Amino acid sequence: MQIAGAVLLTAAWVGASLLGYDMGRVTTVAVSGLAVLGASFLLAWGAETAEKDVPRAFAIAVLAVLAVAPEYAVDALYAWNAGAGGATIEACSQLSPAAIDAGETELARACHDANLAVANMTGANRILIGLGWAGIAIFTITRASSTEDPAVVGRDGFLKSAVKLDRDIATEIAFLFVATGWAFLVPLGGGIGALDTLFLVGLYVLYIGLVLKSDVETHDHTVGVPEYLQSWSIPWRPLSVLVLFGYSGLMIFTAVEPFAHGLEQIGLANNIPSFFMIQWVAPLASESPELIVVAVLVNKARSTAGFNALISSKLNQWTLLIGTIAVVYSIAFGSYGVLPFDSRQSAEIWITAAQSFFALALLCNFEISVREAVVLFVLFISQVLIEFALIQDLLVLPITSHDLLIGYTVLYIVAGLALFFVRRESLKELFGLATDAFRTAMGREPVHMEQAD
Repeated sequence: MQIAGAVLLTAAWVGASLLGYDMGRVTTVAVSGLAVLGASFLLAWGAETAEKDVPRAFAIAVLAVLAVAPEYAVDALYAWNAGAGGATIEACSQLSPAAIDAGETELARACHDANLAVANMTGANRILIGLGWAGIAIFTITRASSTEDPAVVGRDGFLKSAVKLDRDIATEIAFLFVATGWAFLVPLGGGIGALDTLFLVGLYVLYIGLVLKSDVETHDHTVGVPEYLQSWSIPWRPLSVLVLFGYSGLMIFTAVEPFAHGLEQIGLANNIPSFFMIQWVAPLASESPELIVVAVLVNKARSTAGFNALISSKLNQWTLLIGTIAVVYSIAFGSYGVLPFDSRQSAEIWITAAQSFFALALLCNFEISVREAVVLFVLFISQVLIEFALIQDLLVLPITSHDLLIGYTVLYIVAGLALFFVRRESLKELFGLATDAFRTAMGREPVHMEQAD
């Protein structure tokens, strides 16, 4: 009945798509949004069911890739348009920023699409941390009284309660640390090229290779739909997982773009700039499936799996997403090329990398408190709101939007460095555990011992 209910949420969208029915803007947003909601439940159930036959980390990684598929589609669209229009570093540098923003020529529109590809990617990554990590942490702690989640630690003091993370997440955090370090270097080349693709995609392939070598874990707290499906015999159990993943992935892939586009059009009708909509509103819509999936896991007192999904989503967006948009651009361009972007997008990449750096400093001790989650959210939302106010001339400051991005970048980095210094023993333990996981996957004996809580 629960599966039928989730599928029913997608029925209207399936019917409208098959019949080619042209719905109004608001109706399209509502119907496609319901389809995304139903698909998110199916994704969560499929991932939990798969844990009986494959390593949990791998199931979560597959879940993360499917959940962010819409984000890949949106970014690929802009990268394709940039390549097809002939945008290159040299060609775009000959145009003025005003001409590019206005899309005065075909080349200017291509350069503008190249910038939008980067803007959409950075916006999605910052939303995932600023809203996703922070929001899910607060949601986990507030739901603890009902879920009795063992990962939640209640502490006296103002906003000191925290979510304790499983130390098995050390591998994901370590890989994300490496990807974040590389991201700081990307703007130095003036574009996203082959070296970025090889390094970042290779890093994610290495990560998947490691988690595939992990042991299959058993869970005695699986309930509801996953418990029911896990009772099925082979081959029906893995077949049910494939069906859930395939159907939900198809729903998300087809429904989120109209959902995001509808929201974008609603925003434009209310005089919100298109660049702001592409960077923030469209990614907010495309990130919604994974946030819903994680909320479902948290509601089942599975906050560890939830944070695994969030971290894995961040890792694949920070590696595969950046790497693959350069490939899509080159295919559309007709030969190898470097996806160009302007100085504003360089600053966007730097602030995104800096936010990731700060977030890793928060998690390196394997917990995140309400206070830390609030700080993460406030830093994120304040920058977005101030930038919006500057763009709309609602606020007058002696700085430009570019200066604002650089200022927040420095703030994130300084705060992150201070936290890493204070938590240097936790950081040492983190990389020790990640090294042990690597050695174990390679068939060698671990050399570090996990510290007791």
